[in-house]
Amino acid sequence: MAGSGRPRKRLKRSADSISTPKIPLCEMEEGGLSNGRSHAHFLQNVLQNGAPNEAISRATSPGLSFEVNGGDSEQDKRYRPRTYPYFKLLPYNVEEDAERNAALEEILKQLYIAIKAEDISPGAVHWTRELRGWLNLKFEITRTLRVKLVKLYYMLSLAPGMDYTAAERFESMFRTLTKRKHYLKPGEDLILDWRPLWKEIKAMVLPYEIATHQAGRKRSHKNIASMCTYAYQYFDPRERQAMLDEIMPYFSTSEITGAFIVMGALNMLMPTHPAPDEPGQLQPQDYLPTFFHLWSLVNRSKAFDVIFFDIFSRLARDSLTSEHVKFSEYGIFTKDQSDLIFTALLRLTEIPVGQATSPYCQMIDLGAGLGMYLERDKKKNPLGYSIARWIVMSLSPSCIDKPGSILSNLEGMMESIDTFFHPSNQGAWTDMLAQIVFHLVDFFVMRWNREQSGELDTPLERRINDELKKRFVLSLKEVMFMGLFSKKAKPLNYFFGSIQGLAYLEPHLILPGALQRFYPSLQGLVEVHRTQSSLCGLQMTASVMSKHKGLRCHVTALLALALPGIDANDLSKTQHTLNFIQSVAYSIPFVDLTKEHDDVHDTTLAIQWVQGEMERLEREGPNVEIDYRTELSDEDEAKILRSSTAGFGEFVMSLLGKVFTLLENLPEASRVRSGSPEEAVINTLPAALTPLFAALSPENFDMALEKVAAFVGGHVVHQARDAMAFICNALCKANPEKTLKIFVPMLVVGIRNEIDYNEAASDRSAGTDVLPRDRALVWHISMLSMIIVHVGDSLMPYKKDLFDIALYMQEKCRGIPTIHVSNYIHHLLLNLTLIYPVDGALYEPDVLARGLGVSDWGRSLKPDDLTINWHFPSSDEITFAVELFESQVKTAVERLTDLISESPSISRKGKNKEWSDEVSRNLSQLRLIISGIATLFDPKKASGQDGDAQDHEGDNRIGEVDVMSEDDNPLAEAAEDAETRPQFHYRAGYLLQENTATYVHLHQLREDVGYLLSKIHTFLSEHQEDDVACFTALYSAYRTWITDVGNERSAHTLERVTRLYASDIRAFKISGLRKAYPRPLLVRRAGIYHFQRAKHNSSARHKSDLDKKLLLELAASSVSLYAEVRVNAQSALEAALKALIGGRPLVIPPLLDTFRKALESDDFDRIKGSLYTLLFGSLTKTISRDWRFAPELVELYIKSASVDKPSIQKVSGQALYGGLSEFGKSLEHYIVIDQSLVQTIEPKDDCTPKITSRHDFILERRSKVEAKKADLALKLTEISKNSHWKIAGRCAIFILNCGLRIQTLAASPLIDLAVRGSIDDHPGLRISYAEAFIRIFNHVETRAIYGHSAEKYIREEETQLNRISVTVRSDDPDWTKDFLAGFASPDLPEYYVDRDFPGWLAWGKSFKALKARPDDFTDYDDLETAVRKQIGGLLTREWYEKFFAYMKQEPRDSSADRFRVHNAALLIQTFDLTLSGLSGANFEDIKELIKVTFEDGTDKHQHRATSEIIAALLISVMERPLQIRNKVWAYAVPILLDVFADGLTPENITYWMTCLHMIIGGKDPRQSREIFDKLVAFRLDMTSNAAFKESSKVQLLEFAIQDAGWHFRSEKPILQDFLAHIDHPYKAVREAIGRTIASIYRTRYFEAFKDVKTLLEENKAAASIGIKPYTPTEGFTATLKDVFDRLEVWRGERTPGQQTPSSYTSGSKTVLLWLDTTLQSYECTQLLDYFPDVFMEQLLHMMDVKEDPELQRLAYQVYRHLPNIPFRAGEDGDFISALIRIGKVSTSWHQRLRTLINMQVIYFRRIFLIRPAQQQALFDAVADMLEDSQHEVRMGASTTLAGMIRCSPIALRNNILSSLKTKFTEALRKNPMPKKRPGTSTPINNNQQVIRRHAAVLGLGALVNAFPYATPPPEWMPEILAMLASKAASDAGAIGKTVKTILADFKKTRQDTWVTDQKYFTPEQLEDLEGVLWKSYFA
Repeated sequence: MAGSGRPRKRLKRSADSISTPKIPLCEMEEGGLSNGRSHAHFLQNVLQNGAPNEAISRATSPGLSFEVNGGDSEQDKRYRPRTYPYFKLLPYNVEEDAERNAALEEILKQLYIAIKAEDISPGAVHWTRELRGWLNLKFEITRTLRVKLVKLYYMLSLAPGMDYTAAERFESMFRTLTKRKHYLKPGEDLILDWRPLWKEIKAMVLPYEIATHQAGRKRSHKNIASMCTYAYQYFDPRERQAMLDEIMPYFSTSEITGAFIVMGALNMLMPTHPAPDEPGQLQPQDYLPTFFHLWSLVNRSKAFDVIFFDIFSRLARDSLTSEHVKFSEYGIFTKDQSDLIFTALLRLTEIPVGQATSPYCQMIDLGAGLGMYLERDKKKNPLGYSIARWIVMSLSPSCIDKPGSILSNLEGMMESIDTFFHPSNQGAWTDMLAQIVFHLVDFFVMRWNREQSGELDTPLERRINDELKKRFVLSLKEVMFMGLFSKKAKPLNYFFGSIQGLAYLEPHLILPGALQRFYPSLQGLVEVHRTQSSLCGLQMTASVMSKHKGLRCHVTALLALALPGIDANDLSKTQHTLNFIQSVAYSIPFVDLTKEHDDVHDTTLAIQWVQGEMERLEREGPNVEIDYRTELSDEDEAKILRSSTAGFGEFVMSLLGKVFTLLENLPEASRVRSGSPEEAVINTLPAALTPLFAALSPENFDMALEKVAAFVGGHVVHQARDAMAFICNALCKANPEKTLKIFVPMLVVGIRNEIDYNEAASDRSAGTDVLPRDRALVWHISMLSMIIVHVGDSLMPYKKDLFDIALYMQEKCRGIPTIHVSNYIHHLLLNLTLIYPVDGALYEPDVLARGLGVSDWGRSLKPDDLTINWHFPSSDEITFAVELFESQVKTAVERLTDLISESPSISRKGKNKEWSDEVSRNLSQLRLIISGIATLFDPKKASGQDGDAQDHEGDNRIGEVDVMSEDDNPLAEAAEDAETRPQFHYRAGYLLQENTATYVHLHQLREDVGYLLSKIHTFLSEHQEDDVACFTALYSAYRTWITDVGNERSAHTLERVTRLYASDIRAFKISGLRKAYPRPLLVRRAGIYHFQRAKHNSSARHKSDLDKKLLLELAASSVSLYAEVRVNAQSALEAALKALIGGRPLVIPPLLDTFRKALESDDFDRIKGSLYTLLFGSLTKTISRDWRFAPELVELYIKSASVDKPSIQKVSGQALYGGLSEFGKSLEHYIVIDQSLVQTIEPKDDCTPKITSRHDFILERRSKVEAKKADLALKLTEISKNSHWKIAGRCAIFILNCGLRIQTLAASPLIDLAVRGSIDDHPGLRISYAEAFIRIFNHVETRAIYGHSAEKYIREEETQLNRISVTVRSDDPDWTKDFLAGFASPDLPEYYVDRDFPGWLAWGKSFKALKARPDDFTDYDDLETAVRKQIGGLLTREWYEKFFAYMKQEPRDSSADRFRVHNAALLIQTFDLTLSGLSGANFEDIKELIKVTFEDGTDKHQHRATSEIIAALLISVMERPLQIRNKVWAYAVPILLDVFADGLTPENITYWMTCLHMIIGGKDPRQSREIFDKLVAFRLDMTSNAAFKESSKVQLLEFAIQDAGWHFRSEKPILQDFLAHIDHPYKAVREAIGRTIASIYRTRYFEAFKDVKTLLEENKAAASIGIKPYTPTEGFTATLKDVFDRLEVWRGERTPGQQTPSSYTSGSKTVLLWLDTTLQSYECTQLLDYFPDVFMEQLLHMMDVKEDPELQRLAYQVYRHLPNIPFRAGEDGDFISALIRIGKVSTSWHQRLRTLINMQVIYFRRIFLIRPAQQQALFDAVADMLEDSQHEVRMGASTTLAGMIRCSPIALRNNILSSLKTKFTEALRKNPMPKKRPGTSTPINNNQQVIRRHAAVLGLGALVNAFPYATPPPEWMPEILAMLASKAASDAGAIGKTVKTILADFKKTRQDTWVTDQKYFTPEQLEDLEGVLWKSYFA
């Protein structure tokens, strides 16, 4: 249509639901149409308080920074122009820029007013939503404005005091504005400040670093994480040094959380863009060495590996385009760095090697603590994504010929792990590998495309060139083909994506191999899953294949081969086949090209060519190489292609034949939308056939049409009715004229015949099934109703037939067919009144006109060249639609009126429900025809407003900004929902003119229907209230009547169309290209955009009186007695409330009324209905904001707790989670907003009066609502005093929410309730009241600390008496030494350092500390003092007595049997009052009560209670003046220490451990010196036989050392004592000692650089991978050597075979536990130096002690850790030589065998780091060990050798193969089996010979086993196998057996591919093989 000059005259409409007095407007219409109101109507006449003199047209004088006359150049808005011309393609004119900008300006003005007036929610939130609506319609804002808005929203989403939900809205807007890189360039256009976000992160993970009691106000970690994801790239890279200075000092591994927090925070915040090339700026290589150093500080942690991949990959991406960052074959990294990263990559795949344990230890990642909040979301940032980003963004042409470059490492890695991609070899690694390959391809394609289009401005010498592209594709080709036939769905999808990308990059490299694999599987030669994979692979590559020379000649053959896939027995295969046909149909025209050229007439040429190619593919095998570009001349190729198109006609006919057979065999569909395979196929059919029919040439189309028409006319396949109708629809869309001409007459006659002669549908039918008699009729109606929808105006010629048959059917039909009749009319109306594109052709009209040729295959179209043929309803069509609508409405209304009259024509009595069926069918008919003509209704008219009338109820006066129902009632905190308030409407092509006869008549008819519905409701409620069927139909009609105005909302068209579009573009989506889709899909995109506009316009409208009536009726039925009726009414009500503005406050009062009455009369059904309606829908949120209703709802809800019916109890319990538990929480009362940022969007005109009035109103509202909440709290306090515990428990929740505020604290009854409640008899209530009590304390404390002001609390301005900040003297060289010495000295220091991190890695500028002599805090004002006094008065001795007694009670279940921190937390607060002398009880009372509680300490419950009390007592005085502290500690510490000395039992130790941890954890050890001194003084008592007592003391000590970390300075005597007694006889003690030694050594390490700068410089100077950490001290080395020397002595003393424990076995176990603990931790590298000579042999000896299995197990475990420890490059030589030495010379064969395990592991783990010399040495050693004298070792060596060969990169692999092959073949020849002479014993040299022969056989076997899945087998393999079979298979004993195993394994792994593999053997070789294994096995 866009091609035909000006479109038909357009009718304008304003879809505004706004009532303002009309004012003459400046016309802004285009084309001089002056009918109707202008769209800018609302915008131009934004009246201020209705004063008409301000109605100036603002369209021409915009403020802000818009240019006049819409002259914004695209460049000011985005860097990359839009691909798709949305506005140009619509069939109606869109707004001018000025009009859009006027809307934008108004939105910003309102936003400004709202923020200034602190009207956050609803105000600012609402205007933010409006702004988003504006942007979603693809309108653009200028860059300067975008920057202002981004800064504004960044500030708002982090503003202190902002309401949580509002902040989330702002944050999502911030994300929307910064989402795409082509709007704002980081660093150039926008720089954000990172500090506000760092503050939020600190609050989350370093809570002790921020002001106190702030945790409750903080954001969730998910929000922070998502903000960081978008914001980090706009942080200033120049700030990087400042960031590192700020964040790095928190790093510590003494308390490992620090490390996770620092790296997590840097990963989130650090900008990865390179800093400018100026002196003093950090470039990547300035800080990377430090990052690598930090990485090596935390070994064996998966989380750390993931973090570093994330950072490094983003660095690589952002530095790629920067000229001044050095770039080599390793990207921006160095060789060492790149090798390390690849090594980590191998670790991350978690590929298992031999018997090795995992390279990671889970314990380390568990230590992340709060750091886990900073982990990236694994779903949004998959690991494979970072890995691929790192590799692809580091590639450049300089990689091509350099060994060790990123590219050659990638190739090497893929070669060494390729066997893990094989479908038969699946495991934990499968998904990960598939993900990596997919993302590699995806990133590469994206980078290639963007570099080609110039979107990525990569410097020339770094751009990907063809050579690099080819190498990259080849490196992934093999693994992709293996993975393609995987058996798991997830990896499969990844590989389909990969084949699409690879084929796109290098079609001629990938597709021949693909065809070689796909042809056999399409011919059905292999198992089914390969066929499905092949079909999917073809679907993904069809569009590439159809573009390229030679390859496209295969397309027709493939289509023909795929046809048998359509098979009713295998539906998933059918679906894949259809998908393939669909993607071909989108790529090529099904036009016979042979006609014009006489040299080619038929398909013979093509058939011969394809058969030749297939034979060639089979001959050359999987590694086939074909390049048609050089092989075929253009003419030949064109001939073959033309010849292949001659078969299209046949193809289409046989396809339809197949489809019909499929349909006839489909099973009955049980129910709709069950997700069954049948359903999937039925949905795929139209998707595949629509493009197919559209691509047919006219001749082929006629054949298809005829075939379908014959089938429809001659068969009735009832179960395939819908599918068939869809197919007819596809036909009709392709060519409506031809299709309708054949179908309409045929179907109309068919319908009349059925009705007239077969009596179809002549009477009502019960049930839901269509009667056999009616099936043919229904079949015809279904076909008819599908060929007349979405086909444009082609059906106007058949207007009369269609109208008549409609009336005829309405008149004659009864029963179920009537639904189908209504559906037909629904479709007819939709077709007549909607705007939609009717254009499915593959090519533009001008291309079709000139005729298609060979060059048109696979052509894609630029969106700019698109023209679309739209259907835009003409006035005839509209008249016809209205007539039809009227006639239908009349008949239905008459019938229904008759049915509910006094004497209906059908009796309401009688058994069969005839009456009810009639009513419900007629209601359905009404519903369908109303939604069919929905687009013609005008929401303004439907809201009962005419052009000039005003809504008298003052529902909404636009002039005011406060849009509220009942403006004068401030309690209604704008009961506002997602859709309310006026919106800006943009043009969407409304068809009727206002106030014409048609318009008025149409709306009148709608009103009549509405009144009728209401009548029916009243009638049913009175006479038939159990008639569920009628009610269901009625409520569906209600919903449609209310919602479908202006747009058929109930059908969710937009969502459906978008979903289909998304699934269709999948096969054409290529990253880096924008919308390179086939034309039909581009056309659909325009259709979607039109729907989007239509949907935007018909969001919510006002209520007319009739709407109100219907809403109330729905509300009444939502609490009906019948569950079915209730459910339907509730869902209809929800839908209706969404569509009407301000509907919720209307229905809430009657609902609350019903709820109250129901509770009074115990009406269970209605209670349930009320609960569901009020608490499980959208009403809850409204009520929670509207304090006219909230208090009542809360009271009723609490009452419902005591209803005596389990199902109601359940429902009412669940309701709490829905948002009820938030009721009554404090509103935002103070927000810190940066006004300067708000000023940037200040409008031109002065808004101060508005702002002031609005602000005052909001303050008034806040105070009134708060007052209401306080009243509610008091009321509930009264209720809960003497009520049932269930009710009291519910009250407690709301009392806390409503009654506790920082401003006012709490009312005295509430305090009373909490204090007394904490000693209530009911355990559940005790807990909730105790929590309330703690919160009251916290509020008092908070208010006091923040100077008695809530504002200061939000600004975080605290008065801290005892917290100080210590400045670091970084120039003092002894600073660290003195700092540590302070921890060892016994004097009272000047300050305590609680945290572990200050100075551990590097000193910051200052750190926080506590005064060692604290002052008492006394700054309480009157309110706080009063509350403290009141509480104190209640805390009598009796209170404590009861509280302690409850603490001692046995807990209800075992899970509650632990140290309960909440008890201690409450007591800390009460003791504080008691010790200040404010409470009824005093310290002496407490002492006595503690005695009573502990009694004799025989029972664990006594211990539990006492440990809680003691912990509370000691902690409560820690920050009190010294005399109080010392008094209390002097009393309590001895109790604690006595228990430690004698009272611990296995039952109670956990209580006391927690108690100790609570006292000393995270605090300076000098604060609890009394406890530490005692613990440190502990020495082992070798005479004691109380094992538990000893071990528990060691355990406490270990605990204390871990808590104190590197601040623990008294380790020397302890170590001496422990090391002297490592041979302790008791297992428990040994384990504790081992762990403690490990803990002490772990915490000895620290780095303490004087500042971050020094840290960076020294690491840079050391090496590109930083300083090596954890180098052991000399003392440590001496100690360790000494320990192992002692073990060696003890080993000599132990007699072999001794069963009893000896010093050797005990000592070894202690040492092993120590080593095991260390090796499983991050500081494992400190032991590296001792592996070769100290550990290895000792460990192997320990494994030989058969008498002590525990020792063997431990030693084996430690031994297996060794190769997993990350050596630095070049430091593994000694370890490898030691392995080789032991493997060759050790006397015990067990030891020799065990060295093999570690050889393979270390070889694989370090494949990128190992030196070539060591590689060679390892191979030689293993090859030599094949000749070991022990059979087991020989077998082990063979397996190891196979594994090592398998995981070597190709170059290395080939060298080794050739040398080993000749070596073993020679050996086999030289060592024949010795002959046995009768009667002589075998001489010894024969034995050597046999071993050598066995070695040769095993060696050859290893070579074969190294390639278990390689197909076809490498060319050297057949001869080796044949040689083994012929020469050695018949040998006696082990040799023959080995040969048979090798051959059998070879055959077993090749079962799938044997068909192809056997071609690589000569017949003689096959015979040799068959001789060994019986015949059938190889057949």
